[in-house]
Amino acid sequence: MKIAELFERFNGKRILVIGDVMIDAYVRGTVSRVSPEAPVPIVSLDKEEKRLGGAANVAVNLLALGANPIICSVVGDDDSGRLMRQLLDNASISSDGLIHSASRITTVKTRVIGNNQHLLRIDAEVTDAITEQEETALIECVENLLISGVDGIIFEDYNKGLLTGRCISEIIRMARDFGVKTTVDPKKDNFLSYKGVTLFKPNLKELKEGLGLHFSFSENGELFKMAVNQLENELKNDISLVTLSEHGVYIQAQGEGHHIPAHIRNIADVSGAGDTVISVATLCLVSDFPIKLIAEISNIAGGLVCEESGVVAINKSHLLNECRELLADTLV
Repeated sequence: MKIAELFERFNGKRILVIGDVMIDAYVRGTVSRVSPEAPVPIVSLDKEEKRLGGAANVAVNLLALGANPIICSVVGDDDSGRLMRQLLDNASISSDGLIHSASRITTVKTRVIGNNQHLLRIDAEVTDAITEQEETALIECVENLLISGVDGIIFEDYNKGLLTGRCISEIIRMARDFGVKTTVDPKKDNFLSYKGVTLFKPNLKELKEGLGLHFSFSENGELFKMAVNQLENELKNDISLVTLSEHGVYIQAQGEGHHIPAHIRNIADVSGAGDTVISVATLCLVSDFPIKLIAEISNIAGGLVCEESGVVAINKSHLLNECRELLADTLV
């Protein structure tokens, strides 16, 4: 079977993206002088831009790959929350799972760029856990979407308070009841809460912090594999996919492990690479790709977006061409 035929399986897949959404705001301008009020640069404003960020960027990647993502999250009942819904609508991403809360503000990360250099970031956010009522509303919303038919669920955790222990455990239980595969892009706070998921995707730093271990992948591969085994003993997950930065990725399922080295790239920016990897890995998983191929394609996709400056979504055609070049075009 040709790679292009396998990629066609992505089309139309309904994927719930449950996680912390945010707006990435950019203030761009030129710097030619320093303020007389303080030793800081004065940015002469040229352009302002607002983009979908956080878990919403995962949805953007899924859409670019031909899937139908549905955002499930809680945002503020504020202007930024209404802008979030508008940005999703403009991108043709379903906001059927978006809940507005009067007790929270919508996360906005504002980056000030002067002469193409990142000068400052301002975060407007609330990181407290969502309320019990908001938990219930989110869980009920996910259940209704599962009833309507879903191919997969991505938990995209940014430690902003959406993914509480109750939300995680109840949604995983419902997904199992519906026979829906689940994947996780974790953070430290809830690292060991995702028990029974299908695929768990930490990076190496998150793996070490989550398990309280200290080792170097390049110097101690056996200790790394022991860490993955410890992770699977804790979570009882089916598949572990660990991203290793310049060392590529490692995937393991039922004792079968594969290390996929990174391809040589001109790295411009690693921002958003994790969003791309979890998006590609999830679509490969729900399309029934073998685990080694899941890792190979995810590895290529993560490398591709690192060649671009800023957070960008994967280009499906570009990914397909790279896979043809780097992998055998006839896979089956």
